[in-house]
Amino acid sequence: MKRLLATCLALLSLVMGSSAIAGDTTALTAIKERGTLRVGLSTFVPWAMRDKQGELIGFEVDVARRLADDAGLKVEFIPTAWDGIIPALLANKFDVIIGGMTITERRKKSVLFSIPYSHSGIQLAANKKLAKDLTTIESYNSRRVKIAVRRGATTATLAKKLFPRAKIYQFDDDNMAFQEVLNGNAHAVIASTPKPEHETLRHSYLLYMPFKDPLANGDEGFVMRLGDDELKAYFDGWIAARTNDGFLQERYDYWFKTLEWEDIVADY
Repeated sequence: MKRLLATCLALLSLVMGSSAIAGDTTALTAIKERGTLRVGLSTFVPWAMRDKQGELIGFEVDVARRLADDAGLKVEFIPTAWDGIIPALLANKFDVIIGGMTITERRKKSVLFSIPYSHSGIQLAANKKLAKDLTTIESYNSRRVKIAVRRGATTATLAKKLFPRAKIYQFDDDNMAFQEVLNGNAHAVIASTPKPEHETLRHSYLLYMPFKDPLANGDEGFVMRLGDDELKAYFDGWIAARTNDGFLQERYDYWFKTLEWEDIVADY
């Protein structure tokens, strides 16, 4: 493990120095000369959010800070609305998006992704009393089963696909969908990570996640402009190193599988 980590870090140093040798003003060269990595992100709990002092905290913040520190750079966070974050990247408002963006073929047409640094998905949380006899995924595909989802979301589409016989109730937001299950009006709710994990921790007396594996998986990557291949090579090497030494998993588990941080977060 130590030998692999040392090799990855050596490769990172080689990539960082190669752009200067080539003499080209690449994105990596510009970052190195500036001495600051500009990171675009949107505020989504627990990816990135404000603490009670107004400072940014969260999984993405930890990742970006460690990335910059390892590279000997400062980091500048540029919070950006989600619907405008890719246009802002393309307009050179920042160097990279580290913001929980799922890698998709459609997005690959306009931006460049690193290898995955986190893996999320869509999970089902169920009412312990109502769903106690529903022990398999197939058992939820029944006319007597009621499933709550957020209207218009990917989760709603997936629910209809996996459980065509179930009654699908749609709500304006995830909180309303979970409340329907907590109130005993639906057997289960389907939502994206980490909402099911966090709500089952908050309401462990009533909610549980019956299936270990998610109903659908997603991979998140750093996002760059097309053509920033040298920068991608650097990020890929860093992600490989931090995956192998356990840093990324440790930070993911803290923010997504516990609520130890909840008391320091501003109201959300």
